Parts: sequence; C-alpha cells; structure tokens
Amino acid sequence: MQTVLQTSIAGTKPSRGKVRDIYDLGETLLIAATDRISAFDVIMTNGIPYKGIVLTQISKFWFEFFAGQVEHHLIDDDVAGFPNPFCDHADQLAGRTMLVKKVEVLPIECVVRGYLAGSGWKEYQADGTVCGVKLPAGLKQCQKLPEPIFTPATKAELGAHDENISFERAAEIIGSEKAAYVRDRSIEIFQKGSAYAESKGLILADTKFEWGLVDGKIILIDEVLTPDSSRFWPADKYEAGRDQESFDKQFVRNYLEEIKFNKSGPGVELPPDIVAKTSDKYIEAYERLTGKPFAWRS
Repeated sequence: MQTVLQTSIAGTKPSRGKVRDIYDLGETLLIAATDRISAFDVIMTNGIPYKGIVLTQISKFWFEFFAGQVEHHLIDDDVAGFPNPFCDHADQLAGRTMLVKKVEVLPIECVVRGYLAGSGWKEYQADGTVCGVKLPAGLKQCQKLPEPIFTPATKAELGAHDENISFERAAEIIGSEKAAYVRDRSIEIFQKGSAYAESKGLILADTKFEWGLVDGKIILIDEVLTPDSSRFWPADKYEAGRDQESFDKQFVRNYLEEIKFNKSGPGVELPPDIVAKTSDKYIEAYERLTGKPFAWRS
C-alpha cells in the first residue's frame, strides 16, 4: 500500500494540518488522517505507511468504548456512506477518514498526566511543579503521580508550539463552567482508558483531549487516546527513573536527534528502516489496544 501524504478529491479543497486533511461539507466535516508525520512540530518529507489508518481506527475504537458515557463527533467512517464525490474515493479515504459533526472547537488542549514525563519532568526538576501544579518532592522521572493532573494548554498555529497554561487561565479563555466540565470529563476518560490499557499490558502515561460545542453541548472531538495524542509505554518494560520505550514516533525523534536536526524549517526524508520501525510500532499499538489484527496491511 502506498503512503498517503495528502488526499486529493477533484472539485474540493481541504484545509491541511500537520496530519489531517479537513473537508468542510457545511453541516459536517470530513476528516482524513494522512500518513504525514511531524516531529518537533516540523512535517517530514516522507510519511509513515498506515499511520493515518491506525490513528483513525484507534480513535473509532475509543469512541465505541466510551459509547453511552460521553458524546462524540463521529457520524460515520464507511466511505460508501460519505456524500458525493467522496464516496467514490475509497482508494484514498478508506480506513483513514471520519464524517463528523461540525462543532465550535474549545480553544484549549485538555492534557491529562498520570506520570511525570516529557516537559512535565523538566519543569518538575526546575520548580517542583508541572504546569504550575505543585507535586510532592523526590519523584523520579516517569514515576506515576499520586493522582492524574489536568494541565491545559493553548492551541498553537501550525508550526508553533502549544503553551502550557494554568487551570485559571483556561477558565478565563472558555469560562469557568466549561473549564471545570472538560477538566473533570478528561480526567474521568483518562482513568477509564488507563485501566483498560493496563489490561492490555500498556501504561497510558499522558494524553490530550479536544472538546467542542454543538447544540449547546460539549462533546469529545478529534482523535482519542492514539499514539499521536498520548504516551503509551509497554508495562513489562516500565521502570521509573529513566526514559521509557513508547508506541509513537520515538524512532523518528531519536533519529532526528542523532543527525542533529535543527527542529525548524523544512522536514527531512526519513530512512527506510526508521519508516518501517515506526509503522510497525503504530500497528502494534492498534493490535494491542483493540485485540484485533491490523487488516489494512497489504
């Protein structure tokens, strides 16, 4: 199967993000997850085979997993049910595309952290806090936190970095009632997803959710608990006090660090072995989470 770096449907013009091509259909959106990959907020020149399908199918799995517990934006993921002309382009869209409700997106990233990793670990070493949340002294790198914490961030424009903000600042941006709701629901979903992941031998270290408003209700949108929006670690290899193996773009980031990539400007072409290893890692995450073989590999 070819890597899909962008979708191209005659007579239409999508907006393109780092990974997704979004088609505005008026009342709804069609969101196609391509195989583009970004690292350090830079899009690489080649992609990762099947990555977009993995992200879409894992999100679909979680939307179904949380059915009846949280309302979400997914309407359909069967290309045959898409409106014209999209229904005739299964070659580009199958497996990687969702027809979703159009919402007013809440302009904050809802980050939940269960472990002390990434930028949180760096801040903790300097200040004993994560996004301003005071934590107990003496915690190790990647140690499990006493309880999950909500650390929102602003949404950055393409090519820029998200900025961590306090809960109080989030409440100023979207209103205190909405901020409390997305905080509580994000933590609740994180805890349920984490418990399920543990049953599959995976640790959910942290994640980010997005929420939107439709008909006066706040619903879950975008991708959910995928390797692009979350840190998953293999439980059997976990040990606090060091970096962990992960089910994401770890091979890509490591390679870019090795070649001393300057983390800006145009992306580079990733070598075949890095591409293959990364693709395998994404597919393994799908298979471990869902318990199903990945049916799209040709």
